[in-house]
Amino acid sequence: MSKYKLVLLRHGEGAWNKENRFCSWVDQKLSADGVKEAQDCGRLLKEQGYRFDIVFTSILSRSIQTAWLVLEAMGQEWVPVVKSWRLNERHYGALIGLNRAEMALQHGEEKVKLWRRSFDVTPPPIDESHPYYLEIYNDRRYTTCDVPKENLPRAESLKEVLERLLPYWNSTVVPEIKEGKTVLVSAHGNSCRALLKHLEGVSDEDIANVTLPTGIPVLLELDENLRPVKPRQLLGDQAKIQAAIKKVEDQGKAKPST
Repeated sequence: MSKYKLVLLRHGEGAWNKENRFCSWVDQKLSADGVKEAQDCGRLLKEQGYRFDIVFTSILSRSIQTAWLVLEAMGQEWVPVVKSWRLNERHYGALIGLNRAEMALQHGEEKVKLWRRSFDVTPPPIDESHPYYLEIYNDRRYTTCDVPKENLPRAESLKEVLERLLPYWNSTVVPEIKEGKTVLVSAHGNSCRALLKHLEGVSDEDIANVTLPTGIPVLLELDENLRPVKPRQLLGDQAKIQAAIKKVEDQGKAKPST
């Protein structure tokens, strides 16, 4: 029998999602479609009777904007929103800004899939010559982090995302859940996948096949030890969800960008 409910949400579509580029730590607002996804998500959660007590986001705008739009659509704008860099998207290093399909043409689909979806493969690190290096590391939001800016990652595997996320999860999010609060985590594809791996015990191999489309809430029903009592549920129209999953999976296929 479930004791707690947790909802994970990958933010709505951003501008670089639409362009099929590795966005990572470059700050992006939602696209027009992403705004609609977040609003639709909020309306769905309201219709299903969800009442959140607290929301956790990353410090990237697309994550925060999604949370705001969801809460507005639910009529729950007053719910506290807590932000941390530890919920940021995976740091894709030197791949940031590159088009996934073009990379698949250049390096092969399997290599790009390893970089995108595997558990313990880290992409090449970003360095000071990268066009987005200064935009990321000179950003004022990173002066508020709980680690020195020079110790922030330069590239991450999903394993490394989980390692930087777990201390925050255990110290900050878990106590709220165990107080009986209904929690929404509005984050990113990889920070949510890392949490799913941790909570569900997904194997290192199988996590590569876990795909989360933008703007689709994922319900986890948990026991007193925060272990799932039933399979995760992607909420909403299941045909549309499957189409959205296929769209994400096709992003890494070799086809020239237009």
